Order: sequence, then C-alpha cells, then structure tokens
Amino acid sequence: MPHDNSIDTTSLATELTTTLEANGIDAMFQKLENSLRHSCRWHSLFDAHLLRARATLGLPLVGPVADADKETKKKLDEQTIAACREVGWKFFDEGQIASGWMYLRAAVETHEVIDKLSQIASRLLEQEESVADEEEYQPLQEIIQLALWENLDPALGIRVMLAAQGTCNAVTAYEQSVAGLPPTQQEPVAKIMINHLHEEVFENLSRDLIERELVDVNRIDEIKNRQGTLVDLLEAADGLSNEESIHVDASHLQAVLRFARICTDSVDVQRAHALACYACRLPKEFQYAGDTPFSDFGVASRLFYSAQLDKETDQAIAFFRQEAEQANEYEAPTAWDVLAVLAARINRPDDALSAILARPAETGPSHNSPLAATLPPLVELSHKAGGGEKLRAACIERDDLITYAASLARDSAP
Repeated sequence: MPHDNSIDTTSLATELTTTLEANGIDAMFQKLENSLRHSCRWHSLFDAHLLRARATLGLPLVGPVADADKETKKKLDEQTIAACREVGWKFFDEGQIASGWMYLRAAVETHEVIDKLSQIASRLLEQEESVADEEEYQPLQEIIQLALWENLDPALGIRVMLAAQGTCNAVTAYEQSVAGLPPTQQEPVAKIMINHLHEEVFENLSRDLIERELVDVNRIDEIKNRQGTLVDLLEAADGLSNEESIHVDASHLQAVLRFARICTDSVDVQRAHALACYACRLPKEFQYAGDTPFSDFGVASRLFYSAQLDKETDQAIAFFRQEAEQANEYEAPTAWDVLAVLAARINRPDDALSAILARPAETGPSHNSPLAATLPPLVELSHKAGGGEKLRAACIERDDLITYAASLARDSAP
C-alpha cells in the first residue's frame, strides 16, 4: 500500500543547490532520485530519471530530441525503459496495479507482468480481510481489469473474480470477455469455472446429505480422498432423482456446462459430465431449455460428455445426428458442428466428416464458433477416415478446387 511520501521541499531544494555547486548536475539528480525513492514518489522519480538521462547524454532537458543521433536516441530509450521498470514494479509492490501498468506496458514482457499479478493476487486472497477491506480490494479489482478485460491472462482474471466477486459475476464476465476467445485461450478459463462449480455443488450437496442423514461423513470423506465426483456422491444417495432439492443456481450450472464444451482434458470432461448428471436430476422448473442441439439441456449435456468418457457413444452420436437433422435452417449449422466435434473427439472420423459435409451454409450472418474451431483440419480428418473421395466429390459440387487439390495431395503423400 502507498507510503507516507512527504518531503521537506525547502530543505531538499537547498541540498540540491549545494550538491549541484559542489559536485555537478549528475550528482544533483542522483540526490533528487534518492530522496524521491525514499519517499516513494514514483511518478516524480520517473521524471527525475528522464531528466538525468537527458542531461547525461547532452540532450535538451525538455522538448523533442529529433536532432539527436541514432546511438544517443538508443541510449535514451534504454534508460527510459529502465526507469519504467523500476517505477512500474514499485507501484505493483504497493498494490497500485493500474499506475504500475502505465509504465510496464511497453517496458517488460507480458509474462513477467502476469507472474507478478498472480503473486500479488495469491497473497491478497490468502488474507480473508482483503475482499472486505476497500483498500485491499482495490488491487484485486485492478488485477481483474488487466488480466480479464485487457486479456493479459483471462484465467487469472476469472480466478480472482470468483474469489472476490463470486460465481454470478464470473459467469457474466466469461460471457462478455472470454466466450469469443480462441479455444486455446478459452479452455484454461473454462477449466477454472468447471472446477469451481463442481466443488461448490459437491460441498453444498454433501452438507445437505449429512444433515438429512442420507450419507454419512465417512462415505463422503472416502469419495473426496479418491477425488471422486458428484456422480459418486449422487450414487451414494441413490441418485436423488425423485426429489425437489437443489444445491446450485441452475443458471450458473447451465452456463458452466456450456463453457465446458471447449474442454478436452479428461479430468475437465469427467467433472463436466458429473455436473451434467446433476443437472438431469433437477426439478423440472429448474431444467431450462438450451439452444439446439442442447434444447433438452441436461440429457444433451450428459451425452456430450459421457461419450468423451467412452460411455453411451452410440446413443450420443444418434442423439446429436437426430438433433441436427431436425434442426431448422438457422440452428442446423451449429447442430452439425456439435456432431462433428463430438465424433472427432471420440475418434469417429467418418462420422465427423459426414457431419461436416452435411452442414448447410449459414442462412444469416456467419458467426465463428469456438467449438467448431477445435475440429482437426478437414483434409486431415478425411484422410484419417479414408474419405478423400467423399470430400473431393463435395468439393466439386461446391466449386472448391483448393480443398480438392489439398485432399488429393494429402492422400497421395507417403
């Protein structure tokens, strides 16, 4: 946090004058810098650094330096960056994240800033009072701004937001800031959301089961110790399929299951599957319909994730194919994309290729789908499926000679 930055201006001015007369300009500026550093006046310290650099290099103390030679400008740039680094990191150390970023933006590698932000966030979040104390909470807000809204590290931004502002705000932020990112950037954030919500529902359900004496503490501890999921907990309570209990905001559950589709890591898929199984047992009034092909949201989500765990694979492919075939002209492209992605992930390249070729063109404005972006390249998919001729026939119909030639070359390669 900021320190007392008071200075006895009259006394220091006298010392600066004496130092200049005795030891010269450089010594005077060094004395000024030391005083500003001691009093934590970081903006002024930066200005003093630049003044000393200009004086040392024989440049005008103020104004443009357009007439300076290339080597002199390079030295000034180097000293400017060094000043930015010192001042920027000092602001970060004090929790003045936004002020520090002004200096560090062009002076350090992004990964250095992310590492430092992560350290500061971890330290603050370990202190329970940080979220409640306005002075401590402000740095967390500024970390969220940089990490999430300026896209330095969306995963860090969501992690801090979950801790400082809760699930609801994190879901909204994901929708507004993360959902349109490429899959490689989106997946780490979705992973955090999956783990957070799974833990939240697991803990809430565990307390409820213990209070109602439906499952004893030892059984719950055993499930936790082997890193079991909600599926194990529900099985221990005989499924809870015919009762009205609910342990999570249903809209949060639906949102996270939607975010999770981007994930391919087996642990993430397993937890998403567990959340989907929980969604299937919600009371009817909390089973909100999703967009095609997830209109029957709980069942569709369960099948999407269970197939990736090598369960219900035939049922899942049949379900999503039927959804795609029955979708209207506006919903059909997305439905076929989902089928293609699922088939590719469970190593059914022929089904994936067929889905891609069956996909109609967009009726309205085209929207890039992060999920469809996870598909393997079409030429590689057709080669793996032994479907080069099928792809090339479609290329002729669609007047796509580029893909035709690429497919022909790929299939003829050794």
